[in-house]
Amino acid sequence: MLSATFRSVCFPSPTNHHHAIVPMLSLLRNLPDYAYAGAAYFFSKTFHRPSMVKLTPLEDITVLTPLVTRVLGQNAGPFTLQGTNTYLVGAGKRKILIDAGEPNIESYIETLKKALSDGSTIDGIIATHWHGDHVGGIPDVLKLIGKEVPVYKYKRLEAADDPKVNYTFSDDNTVIKTDGATLKLIYTPGHTTDHFSVYLEEENILFSGDCILGEGTAIFEDLHTYMDSLNKYLEIKAARIFPGHGPVVEDPHSKINEYIEHRLKRERQIIASLRESASPLSTMDIVNSIYTDIPITVKLAAVANVKHHLTKLVKDGQVTALPYDTYSLVVSTTTESGERPSL
Repeated sequence: MLSATFRSVCFPSPTNHHHAIVPMLSLLRNLPDYAYAGAAYFFSKTFHRPSMVKLTPLEDITVLTPLVTRVLGQNAGPFTLQGTNTYLVGAGKRKILIDAGEPNIESYIETLKKALSDGSTIDGIIATHWHGDHVGGIPDVLKLIGKEVPVYKYKRLEAADDPKVNYTFSDDNTVIKTDGATLKLIYTPGHTTDHFSVYLEEENILFSGDCILGEGTAIFEDLHTYMDSLNKYLEIKAARIFPGHGPVVEDPHSKINEYIEHRLKRERQIIASLRESASPLSTMDIVNSIYTDIPITVKLAAVANVKHHLTKLVKDGQVTALPYDTYSLVVSTTTESGERPSL
């Protein structure tokens, strides 16, 4: 997603070339920012294991409830936080695994093996969405258990799913049962077009995938559908949220409303930046204006989120998209002063 965003903002295809000199200069001015942010992201993913000091420590294996055990994906990073949360669900020996982490993480497979050492086995896998830190480890898990099991997933809309995995494509409200547990798949697009959340009926628990995180805020592909999914969460009224990354959310109602307000606030900040500028602004200009203290390693994610906000504002008729990834305000909207930025 980040590489696609980089291409779209650095190599746009403008349709109106009249008066494009200023936007083009804006793009050239922002190129060092993109280069620096891209290099920092590459370094963090390739060479550097980031410190998790500021994050809540999570154990490798945690029994969260009588029905749910969390197994940490052993892939900590700036976007995965403490690592991908994978969950074993079921009261007996037959378990359903929700998400499977990244590929070729031997320490995760060893941790999962330890979590199954009481004689439990995995009878099915649920993939919340297509991102590699959630589905990449599926072949490794299947190799560990030594058998083929159903891998439930919503079919991607914009691209093909990995042909190496024999997915059982499922629809909204599909119900999956195992020993003592009833899991309902709930279609919650926005983070991705194929995003499933999972509701555990017996314990009133919602597995949120990457729609809501235990710490920080989430990235998304489509803001309209993302906000719809957050509002759907409010209707579910879950007692707790078990996220795809980070600690358990103990007060779902407050967290969901916090996420909704955060997006509305971010929209107000973008509008304020455009209003206060004497000339059109690029996506990176806006990011530099409202994200004043985020780590450089996640700056491209901030660019992606702001771009999705701008897409929504263009659709809403409040902002005009100009050549070379620049934007100007059409409709005046009131705004509020910002707090510490987060993605």
